[in-house]
Amino acid sequence: MSSRPVLRFAPSPNGYLHLGHAFSALFTAFWAERLGGRFLLRIEDIDTTRGKPEFTEAIFEDLHWLGLAWEEPVMRQSSRFEVYEAAAEDLRQQGLLYPCFCSRTEIAAAATETDPDGAPLYGGACRHLSESDVAARLSRGDPVQYRLDTAAALDRTGSLTFTLAGPTPMDRPQVRYARPERWGDVVLQRKETPTSYHLSVVVDDAAQGVTHVTRGRDMEAATDIHVLLQFLLGLPSPTYTFHKLLLDDDGKKLAKSKGSKSLRDLRAEGWTPEDVRRAVGF
Repeated sequence: MSSRPVLRFAPSPNGYLHLGHAFSALFTAFWAERLGGRFLLRIEDIDTTRGKPEFTEAIFEDLHWLGLAWEEPVMRQSSRFEVYEAAAEDLRQQGLLYPCFCSRTEIAAAATETDPDGAPLYGGACRHLSESDVAARLSRGDPVQYRLDTAAALDRTGSLTFTLAGPTPMDRPQVRYARPERWGDVVLQRKETPTSYHLSVVVDDAAQGVTHVTRGRDMEAATDIHVLLQFLLGLPSPTYTFHKLLLDDDGKKLAKSKGSKSLRDLRAEGWTPEDVRRAVGF
């Protein structure tokens, strides 16, 4: 394994890249260059329903257009479901993963708090189901997802910290405490797929030897869960850096789901790679 720092840009192919993605990719490439590190591209396509091959090809095209280059081969999460299943089985053998049969409607109706993303906080209704009840529900094919018993996990780990770097690559890193308890019992295996973002990202960062994770500030709170999973699975914890978010005229984060203008749209309007770089500060 190389001793050089390793950084990655990891988009999901569920739409076309916009200026926010361009900033994140260029930010990561900038850090890799300043640290004398390697720049990787990973396609996070565990959502096989929304992810489309044409969006993956567009990612390659847009990033090449911006002047970025990365090492081959590109890791694609859709080819690694067996690896994620093995990581989940590790947690299951530790007694930290349990089946949940609650629907989103039921969870919302019972919730009295929200998680850092503003979603209803799961109250743990299925945490103490009997083995016979679980077996009966599974045998009749009830929809199921698997959650991490966060309180039990934290009893095992105690306080957790992670290393925070920034705002520039040369600044002295700081140590921050993680607070996984504010997320409750997060879902690690979903009804539609044998993994979740949280599980796959920590497994893949370790597999690729990622030493520095650069991500938007909207993902800072998720680091709580990632640090916990890294400890439980015996994986290394990278240094984290959280960059600013690009906002639209209404002060909202640019997003594919909101129809933010894509790089392809801007290119069709006559924008050059240099125009994009100037617009996002690179």
